[in-house]
Amino acid sequence: PAHLVCHNALAKGQDVCSRLGDQVPILAADTVVALDGEILGKPRDRQEAAAMLRKLSGRSHQVLTGLALFYRGKVLTHVETTQVQFSLLSEEDIAGYIRTGEPLDKAGAYGIQGRAALFIPTINGSYSNVVGLPLAALKKLFAELDVTENDALSHTGNASGGAAS
Repeated sequence: PAHLVCHNALAKGQDVCSRLGDQVPILAADTVVALDGEILGKPRDRQEAAAMLRKLSGRSHQVLTGLALFYRGKVLTHVETTQVQFSLLSEEDIAGYIRTGEPLDKAGAYGIQGRAALFIPTINGSYSNVVGLPLAALKKLFAELDVTENDALSHTGNASGGAAS
């Protein structure tokens, strides 16, 4: 999983740089949920969401985000890993959570910033990584490439405007 997210972030960033250049900061990221080396993507349906939640129940898994920052001929990469511990889930817990619709558009079939927070007693690592983007790691990458707040904020956008996710 760590190699995959780093590779995907680099590929996304290289694609944007090939079109826009790298005179503005280009940040690309890729995030996965991994359990014993198996990547849990977004569930296709309620049954797959339930199966993922059963796998996570009572176990620890990882959320990994690969970052690639391109700026003025330099590229830095980083992989952030956060351990997330799930409580034991009853079938009623799983069914009730799925009824909310929340797990259907989330990797690993849960969102820590939503109702799934009730099922997560502990994490070890970056909370913002689990939510979407490891902000402390990103701040460090920006500092290493001398990306100023003005550089970062004056060119924000999507893949057509200077950033990729």
